[in-house]
Amino acid sequence: MRTFDYTQLAERSWPTDIVNFVAKIHECKGRQDLFVRQKPTELDRLVEIAKIQSTEASNKIEGIVTTSTRMKQLFAEKTTPRSRDEDEIVGYRDVLNTIHENYGYIPIRPSYILQLHRDLLKKAGLSFGGHFKNVQNVINETRPDGTVVTRFTPVPPYDTPEAVERLCHAYEQAAAAEKIDALILIPVFICDFLCIHPFNDGNGRMSRLLTLLLLYQNGYDVGKYISIEKQIEKTKDRYYEALAAADAGWYEGKNDPTPFIRYTLQVILACYIEFEDRVGLMAKTGQRSTAYDIVKHYTEEKIGKFTSAEVVAHCPSVSRSSVLAALKKLVEAGEIEKKGAGRGTFYVRADSEAIRPAD
Repeated sequence: MRTFDYTQLAERSWPTDIVNFVAKIHECKGRQDLFVRQKPTELDRLVEIAKIQSTEASNKIEGIVTTSTRMKQLFAEKTTPRSRDEDEIVGYRDVLNTIHENYGYIPIRPSYILQLHRDLLKKAGLSFGGHFKNVQNVINETRPDGTVVTRFTPVPPYDTPEAVERLCHAYEQAAAAEKIDALILIPVFICDFLCIHPFNDGNGRMSRLLTLLLLYQNGYDVGKYISIEKQIEKTKDRYYEALAAADAGWYEGKNDPTPFIRYTLQVILACYIEFEDRVGLMAKTGQRSTAYDIVKHYTEEKIGKFTSAEVVAHCPSVSRSSVLAALKKLVEAGEIEKKGAGRGTFYVRADSEAIRPAD
């Protein structure tokens, strides 16, 4: 069976780009704490937006979907699930809320991971929720010509409980020793978790929930305000490529987790940059600015198309109704132009012109 020894990570030399990513994220973490103290009320709206986006994106990666309207209603508990997909979406919502509210009291142990998995699938009524897999699962890849090949065969069911036990023990030992930066340790743990693939279903979603949990426990709270899952969903091809590169030679302990570490750090840093952009918009517009001023400032800084939903997400101090009213006024004033109709509606700055390709 594969052994897990994270002490060796402290002795490794990492590529310059990874060292730089870690340093930049440390700097962002310091500024994050300041922003949270200064603007707690405005950031509350970012939290609610991020929760919805995280739930939507993490499930979408697995092909579990519903409409944006239904997603918001389910999150606000204004409706009940109408399908198996919506049952699983509600389960993710519940576990995400548990992690947001209780991350300091969820140790990285098999029993707790099983309980989170149970809650993830409980609403869907799946009997294997909260239990390790009882059948072998494989990670397949569908090639462009339609053929399916097995890319990786995870740990067999009979070895899974012990593998997860060893994995959690290795993480807790390494974290307690404090010789390895958490930003290195977390992606290595997640990569190993995915190679074990301990459940019949829900492994990808659990890996993303555990990523958030571990980041929160180490003071990296950006996932509360900006959806890490959405950033992964937007770059999922690179996500799968990084995993594929990091699991080669895994059973022999010869795999190199560097590609997955690099990818994870890029995702975290991208979320911090977006977080600071949104907080910066709050600072520029000032607390005394009207909703119109705030929305106008956003549109003046925006290049290309944007939707009302994007404006709502980037202007957390403004309600949705005020955003829509401000956009209407900006259209009437000739500052922006409204394009499309219905769900396809978007806006562009009036001073921009569509560039048409030459004949």
